[in-house]
Amino acid sequence: MSYAVKKALKQYGDNSLDVAVETASPLKLVVMLYEGAIKAVGLARYHMEAGHIPDKGKAISHAISIIDQGLRQSLDKSKGGDLAENLDQLYRYMTEQLLLANLHNKLDVLDHVGKLLGELKESWDQIEAGSRAGAQPVAEAPPPAAANPNNDRGTLSYGRA
Repeated sequence: MSYAVKKALKQYGDNSLDVAVETASPLKLVVMLYEGAIKAVGLARYHMEAGHIPDKGKAISHAISIIDQGLRQSLDKSKGGDLAENLDQLYRYMTEQLLLANLHNKLDVLDHVGKLLGELKESWDQIEAGSRAGAQPVAEAPPPAAANPNNDRGTLSYGRA
């Protein structure tokens, strides 16, 4: 594939993402952030296995950026209550784990964070689907055991949208 074709495809992809972001609901934007973080963690895993250290570091940095500057920064702790606080702690935990995975080349830690992100994305997918259907999503469930680093038994409540 020629350089010009690659450049055109990249630009098309960038433009498609720009349009998707501009037209997405706030819930869909959260889902898109999870998708990006999951993809970055998967890419980091690939590069870690292949021994591509600079690329692994770049992918982990990208995942951390999405979690820290996208997901964490979008939390509204004044309206989100316990849910926002729990998610903030979980995002901080995932960021720390990604730093450790990068430092010590720990595939199992990348897998753990990827699993947490996947579980959270599934929940947001359901909320987003309910929102599109006109439902007022209300969910109360304990956080996934793997997502509860302090092993407390609090519950997450999404409340009314």
